[in-house]
Amino acid sequence: MQSTRPLWLILAPVIFLILWSAGFAVAKIAVAHAAPLTILALRYSLVLALLIPVALVMRPPLPKSWRAAGDVALVGFLIQVVYFGLCYVAFKLGVSAGGVAIIVCLQPILVALAAPWTVGERLGRKAWTGLALGLAGSVMVILGRSAVAAENTLGLVLTFVALLGITGGTLYEKRFGVSHHPVTSNLIQYAVGAACTLPVALATESMAINWDAEFLWAMAYLVIGNSLLAMTLLLAMIRVGEVARVSALFYLVPALSALFAWPLLGEAMPPLSWAGMALAAFGVALVSRKARAR
Repeated sequence: MQSTRPLWLILAPVIFLILWSAGFAVAKIAVAHAAPLTILALRYSLVLALLIPVALVMRPPLPKSWRAAGDVALVGFLIQVVYFGLCYVAFKLGVSAGGVAIIVCLQPILVALAAPWTVGERLGRKAWTGLALGLAGSVMVILGRSAVAAENTLGLVLTFVALLGITGGTLYEKRFGVSHHPVTSNLIQYAVGAACTLPVALATESMAINWDAEFLWAMAYLVIGNSLLAMTLLLAMIRVGEVARVSALFYLVPALSALFAWPLLGEAMPPLSWAGMALAAFGVALVSRKARAR
């Protein structure tokens, strides 16, 4: 008997990829106006300012136990603080967008390797082929943009830790996460993000911000597009789909990030990058197929 998937779930991967991928170029624009943790602390605080009135009106159900609330909080810490925080700091230390992207591209491989022991999911031969093609395509995108060059060593180390953060958050959400109201989940996760980034920003950064029109639209996008819409879709897809397949979407992020960087940052896409984008898309399509050879 074939189940009917809701329209939002069918469209979720495409919407998520667009919102998440554009966020790299937008974040690079924002970092030019303020220090990285200052941006994150402001971003998370603005999200909370939007969500709290909504929660007071809607009164969404709260987690049924402290353990359930702690699970949501831990996922928020791993993604909002470890992943985003360390990636932003790596950018500030001089690591290129391509350098960060190629490291984060390892996430689907790490998830696929860990999934059998952590969430009980195993991939077939076609899925592993798709993962390999996705990784190869992502590398082609970044090599085509000549983004792999001399990088800041500390920044690279922090990016690898950020990779472990989002990988751990993805696996933990799949194994222990339960279906919470999106307003409740976001409130908890962004409260954790603000509580962790704001004190560190106050202690280590000047908190100075260049308030101009470019910064305002960039922050609006990071708050609404990245923080609210993209994160809600990501957590929803993890809960209803196989975690390795959802993670495979990240193979398309470097390619789409490069595509968005073209008009936003003036970074052109050479032919090799276009070819890599096509290869990565084909690899993700293999991983995402529901019917697999057993």
